[in-house]
Amino acid sequence: MRSIAVILGTRPEAIKLAPVIRAFRDDPRFRPVVVSTGQHRQMLDETLGAFGLRPDVDLEVMAPRQTLAQVTHRSLSGLAEQLPDLGVEAVMVHGDTATTLAGALAGFHHRLPVIHVEAGLRSGNLHSPFPEEANRRLVAQISALHLAPTPGNGGNLIREGISPDRIVVTGNTVIDALRWAGDLAGDYGDPALADLDADPRRVVLASAHRRESWEQLPEIGRALAALAEDGSVRVVVPLHRNPVVREALLPLVGDHPGITVVDPLPYLNFCRLMKRADVILSDSSGAEEEGPALGKPTLVLREITERPEAVIAGTARLVGRTTEGVLAEARRLLGDPEQYRRMAAAASPYGDGRASERTVGAVAHFFDEGPAVVPFVPGSAIDQLSVELAGSGAYAGA
Repeated sequence: MRSIAVILGTRPEAIKLAPVIRAFRDDPRFRPVVVSTGQHRQMLDETLGAFGLRPDVDLEVMAPRQTLAQVTHRSLSGLAEQLPDLGVEAVMVHGDTATTLAGALAGFHHRLPVIHVEAGLRSGNLHSPFPEEANRRLVAQISALHLAPTPGNGGNLIREGISPDRIVVTGNTVIDALRWAGDLAGDYGDPALADLDADPRRVVLASAHRRESWEQLPEIGRALAALAEDGSVRVVVPLHRNPVVREALLPLVGDHPGITVVDPLPYLNFCRLMKRADVILSDSSGAEEEGPALGKPTLVLREITERPEAVIAGTARLVGRTTEGVLAEARRLLGDPEQYRRMAAAASPYGDGRASERTVGAVAHFFDEGPAVVPFVPGSAIDQLSVELAGSGAYAGA
């Protein structure tokens, strides 16, 4: 039995790695050891709990207002101390966070193969997103196995000199998580949203938290406030716990009658909220993947993205972060039924719900424990999955 250290620390990592951990646990060839840095404390614990998981090791690195250097240093130091005692044969990291970078470095320092889930995403700009683009490029240099969500991500790695025999295109595990979540949540998880199903207004689900967005958070907040002046629109804002985000946005959206501000919702409740929304407006990487999979037109609060597939497919659109630009694009979408229908009907390019299965198969093949994996190829299965995930009301407002 192969022991794999699965290192995570943030809510997105928990969402996307939870299906993989569950798949490892169901496979007699593997023993996953879940290691949490605790980079996102409460949100991480809630998300793992929703999947019935808990860490085997918790480094508890979170501290108020710590810098990137501090969280990376504390994560790397904790992992360096713990890894020798875990008896693992590889480390698995996900994506592009400080936890990802620290986990990959710790594995490399201990001469353990590094398995990178959600590998190969590139914006082409080292400083956008910051620091994620640099993190993912650095991790690619020391990874032994690259699990790319899309063929385009795999192509990025090949262009950077990574050998094709070290790359497997799996699809994105976030689609597996969405498929599993289904309709498990009984409500929206916050009393302020108890009337949402009966509300006739169109719902715009909005969020912004990226470090690169911090300077323009007031611009985004003013756009949301102006959008909510329309009596036919209700804006729902699950507000990130980072105090920088809260201090910038709460004065602009906290008391607006057309805006409902709630704390970050547990994962299952948030999935239900996404399904209820008519439009998603966010700078979150998860929203760029989840919105298209649910048939929700998604306006991305960024100038550039490492996830161009949904933009190319037509279900997502880059709208920037200025008040005028965000407001104009949101109003245009909500006011044009034909444009809305086109975006809602576009197929998601990110997965078919079998990414975790391919991930485990790819790791097994890496260790000569199984055959090569047939790679994920976007196609008609994605069209069907998008409809299946969206369910009834997927194209509300169309």
